Amino acid sequence: MGGVQFEEEDVTEEPTPEAPENPEGEEPIKQRKNGLYPGVSDELAANMQSGWADTELHDLEPVEQAPHTARRRAALSARFPGDRLVIPAGNLRTRSNDTDYGFRASTEYAYLTGDQTEDGVLVLEPEAGGGHTATLYLLPRSNRENGEFWLDGQGELWVGRRLSLTEAEKRLGVAAKDVRELADELRAAAGPVRIVRGHDAALETTLTDKVTGERDEELRVFLSEQRLVKDEFEIGQLQAAVDSTARGFEDVVKVLDKAQATSERYIEGTFFLRARVEGNDVGYGSICAAGPHATTLHWVRNDGPVRSGDLLLLDAGVETTTLYTADVTRTLPVNGTYSPLQRKIYEAVYEAQEAGIAAVRPGAKYRDFHDAAQHVLATRLVEWGLVEGPVERVLELGLQRRWTLHGTGHMLGMDVHDCAVARTETYVDGTLEPGMCLTVEPGLYFQPDDLTVPEEYRGIGVRIEDDILVTEDGNRVLSAALPRTADDVEAWMARLTG
Repeated sequence: MGGVQFEEEDVTEEPTPEAPENPEGEEPIKQRKNGLYPGVSDELAANMQSGWADTELHDLEPVEQAPHTARRRAALSARFPGDRLVIPAGNLRTRSNDTDYGFRASTEYAYLTGDQTEDGVLVLEPEAGGGHTATLYLLPRSNRENGEFWLDGQGELWVGRRLSLTEAEKRLGVAAKDVRELADELRAAAGPVRIVRGHDAALETTLTDKVTGERDEELRVFLSEQRLVKDEFEIGQLQAAVDSTARGFEDVVKVLDKAQATSERYIEGTFFLRARVEGNDVGYGSICAAGPHATTLHWVRNDGPVRSGDLLLLDAGVETTTLYTADVTRTLPVNGTYSPLQRKIYEAVYEAQEAGIAAVRPGAKYRDFHDAAQHVLATRLVEWGLVEGPVERVLELGLQRRWTLHGTGHMLGMDVHDCAVARTETYVDGTLEPGMCLTVEPGLYFQPDDLTVPEEYRGIGVRIEDDILVTEDGNRVLSAALPRTADDVEAWMARLTG
């Protein structure tokens, strides 16, 4: 739509007299400033109101996660008896003028509903006898009587067909109502209310005198902690995300020659193609860091050169159509072979990752895998003469962090850093349980301007990251299809490029 302008849109102060009136009494569609047409004739309005086939969809099946979302809502209901709970999907955000960013529903909303449409709101209404009644408030099909479907910038002829409320009920297993009625209903409602903040400013304003920050934060924290243990549907989606990600990494290796002729953006674009073909999007901005850029933890500019003899740190993940994301990192020799120093550093990181993965098991402390990996890295840094030992002193003072920088992992799920607002005692100070999914991602980063290390180290960054599921008897590496040892990486690259 880059070269197309909306002819009519709700952006001006005064309504267009020629626009058809809504028989239900809603405001007429307003004309776009600087549109090419001065208005809508009565004849055209009448013509556009008729001659359309009935497109209502019948025999719809519920989405695959419907039984899981119902169970999640039941758990939420049990946690907050008597409270009205409001969970918005969020709204479109303007990128520039009349173009919007691609919409991504709030994690809380998608987790509880399986729906991903903008402006949607899930409301759990408390019942007198206990429990809640769940209702989804959604935009219905575009109005054909007032011309919304072809005149409004968000009408169906501009942005695509929406589900009818009846269709949405069948797909999602929740009663659906018109979201345009919600604000008035909430204003008239009595009793305690909680809302997940940060997604729908207008709705928060509507509830200003009914909510408190403390109560709302309790709701947000509960929903974050609810996602710590994944159900079978979620585990399947995470595995699918990881599998697509592995194929995306293979795609990148196959075009490294083209990346050398252009830039890191060729790598970014190559992986993005896989993400869009097999999923919804990338789960986060892809880090395609070649050479010294690999020492910048979140290098997402991806505009630098890709040179033979350098390392490529690729940190990327496919997000599935149900919004579960992988998060995998490999550090690859651009020419297919690690130099002796690159290999030494890589193998130290691999050894640290192996120690971290081995520490992931039910009943272990969440911090255990981090501590195990850091101990290995600190040991190697002492052996290389980069920091004065003993190792216990280095770890106690955190001296290894000059070169390790970050923690060794995080929870993974619908957000790449999932469950981020969970309480400390249930997350980083908590205990691992079967069904938890996390990353193990140690790294060593020698900055180009770090005068405390030999010159040959400077500008080398290595990270290896895998997605790990805690199982009943240990763990499963979801990303095991991608090679990790230096020898296996070189053989894999040779096979793909040879």
